[in-house]
Amino acid sequence: MDIVQCGFVKDLNINQQSGHVRFRLELTTPACPIKDEFERKAHSVVMALSWVQQVDVKMDAVPPRPTHSEQDRPQGLRNVAHVIAVSSCKGGVGKSTTAVNLAYTLAQMGARVGILDADIYGPSLPTMVKPDPPVLQMDPETRAIMPPQFEGVKVVSFGFAGQGSAIMRGPMVSGVVTQLLTTTDWGELDYLVVDFPPGTGDIQLTLCQSVAFSAAVIVTTPQKLAFIDVAKGIRMFARLAVPCVAVVENMSYFEVDGVRHLPFGAGSGDRIVRDFGLPNLIRFPIVADLSAAGDGGRPLVVADPMGAVAQQFMTLGAAVVQEVAKLKLNPRNSVRYDAERHALVIDLEGRNFLLDPAHVRRNDTSAASINEWTGEKLNRSDNISDDIQPDTIAPLGNYAVQILWQDGFNQVAPFDLLDSLEQLDLDERQIRHGVSTPPVVEEASSAAQKILSMAGSSKQ
Repeated sequence: MDIVQCGFVKDLNINQQSGHVRFRLELTTPACPIKDEFERKAHSVVMALSWVQQVDVKMDAVPPRPTHSEQDRPQGLRNVAHVIAVSSCKGGVGKSTTAVNLAYTLAQMGARVGILDADIYGPSLPTMVKPDPPVLQMDPETRAIMPPQFEGVKVVSFGFAGQGSAIMRGPMVSGVVTQLLTTTDWGELDYLVVDFPPGTGDIQLTLCQSVAFSAAVIVTTPQKLAFIDVAKGIRMFARLAVPCVAVVENMSYFEVDGVRHLPFGAGSGDRIVRDFGLPNLIRFPIVADLSAAGDGGRPLVVADPMGAVAQQFMTLGAAVVQEVAKLKLNPRNSVRYDAERHALVIDLEGRNFLLDPAHVRRNDTSAASINEWTGEKLNRSDNISDDIQPDTIAPLGNYAVQILWQDGFNQVAPFDLLDSLEQLDLDERQIRHGVSTPPVVEEASSAAQKILSMAGSSKQ
């Protein structure tokens, strides 16, 4: 796919008599790491045309719009374009250091950035950054949390609530994390980096269900034990349809007199990339300055932006920006109810099909409908009306929709389940419910299909 197909070329003006060509390249993010290369190549490609005498290229960037509509997102996140998870599923591998330095790298690339420290039991952010004042404040009118800022990045942590680390049960922790994520007034952000706590439990699942994450960065170390735990996290993100876009291997090596040493062995990062097909692997050395900068309250990429480690983080930031931009071009999954057809309209990875609402309701796979131990159905199918309709349909992360039915039943329907169910025949459903398609629409649809078919053939 090229920049024309991606829709980057705007305001094209061609004067063939004078050979003057003008256009604007509108990139998807002001943090694009290769914008200079875009400008150079666009200029050279057009200038290579025999009749062109002059080329004017204007570079521009429109901040990305949130990937979900406003009504589908919590109030505080409605102007946040992308939410990035940084996760390790194992403590002590440098995840928080990676998250903080990634956030400030993205800010240095020109993006508007925030970071959430989601570890309630052991928050790291208050040690690694020093905002002034270092406290969370609440807007008395909206009751929204107002995040403090440090070096231009909005920072939120339970540690800024004046409570230190928490001693509380899991369900309470999940509620606190959700409140920090969704009720903070983040304002307009290009990227919100979420520093996940270690593990694959309630907190991680709650986060992924509260908001649709754009992507995840996985942090590991070279040991085999780290790989085992990290693999669990990657599988969790895959189940929740959060794409993993990069692997960070911390403490990978150190150098003495130009000789590279591997104190913890090698292979964990490579194996993750190989086994799970992740596109980017970035290795970081053991560097005393990296931990010292974090302990001193000033991330290393801020303290030494031209250093070798900062350049590695620039590589990581560029990988995240590029992969998220690619993912944005992919079609989003959605489900809506068409009352005229009495059908659920499913848009799944660019494929459209219809499902019978009653059939979806009868195939619920939750513990409320199926005995988890025996697999026996707990609800009789004939107790569910053929004419049942949904009251509301809302996205649940990236992997499912939540359907509240007229009978009060609340169903979580994963996209995998919807894709596996028997689909309705469109013509049969229209006849059954008296829906007619005007001949003009049918002709237009047929013509469109022929054009798409011809376009597909020409590409091949």
